[in-house]
Amino acid sequence: MSSLTLKQRKNLGHLMRWLLAVVLILFAIFPVVWVISASINPSNTLASAKLIPDNFGWDNYRLLFNTPQFPFGRWLWNSVKISSITTVLSVSITTLAAYAFSRLRFTGRQTMLKAILLIQVFPGLLAMIAIFTLVTQFGTIIPALGLDTHAGLIMVYLGGAMGVNIWLMKGFFDTIPRAIDESAMVDGATHWQIFSLLLLPLMRPILVVIGILSFIGTYGDFILARILLKSTEQYPLMVGLFIFTSGEFSQKWGPFAAGALIGALPIMIIYLILQDQIVGGLTQGAVKG
Repeated sequence: MSSLTLKQRKNLGHLMRWLLAVVLILFAIFPVVWVISASINPSNTLASAKLIPDNFGWDNYRLLFNTPQFPFGRWLWNSVKISSITTVLSVSITTLAAYAFSRLRFTGRQTMLKAILLIQVFPGLLAMIAIFTLVTQFGTIIPALGLDTHAGLIMVYLGGAMGVNIWLMKGFFDTIPRAIDESAMVDGATHWQIFSLLLLPLMRPILVVIGILSFIGTYGDFILARILLKSTEQYPLMVGLFIFTSGEFSQKWGPFAAGALIGALPIMIIYLILQDQIVGGLTQGAVKG
């Protein structure tokens, strides 16, 4: 009798876990399903009583690519371009800085690390006015890095992405045994050879994590891009989609939902391809700081 009771308890436990998993999955996918429904809804509204609207169609998707005043393809390309360039530069600079903080010993090392961490405590919104003023004045000297330029926006992104990424990558560097460096030095290897030939291949998981975090952070940014970019042709996707909902009497929620779904595809594809690397990079980098 007791064994049967134990078996029933195990079955009940499995059932409860399955029910909880189903509830969480439904809770997570319901907003996505609702946006999909809005994207095929010809009534151009989010307040629909049916998940599958009457007379649904693909007019909202056609509107995105066939309306000259809404260059959706250009916005999507701008987002991918800005995010990709920022990611490559951010990962490169962060890797070099983290290697220096982890492996080299120099005056002010600990102070600089603490200063980097302290700066990250303050919200980025506090610096918006200063950033706008700085980019405006910098543009008078070098117009290519001023307002309404992708290069100027990328430079701002690079400045804000260094702090947390350096600490995260330094923690991963610290998990790699120093015996590798010492053995290579005995054989006459330079610091650059140790970094590029021995350590960098071992850093692939954390490089993927930093790259994805940088890409998503810039790809989904709205505030900085809205402040620093003025012309419609220069807008990234998030700022461009805002145009569909900014009109007082002409909100286009259908095209907005369709554009949001298409814009989410690059992030989803990256996650699906690199999900194993993301988990490995985050867990290994947190072992030692």
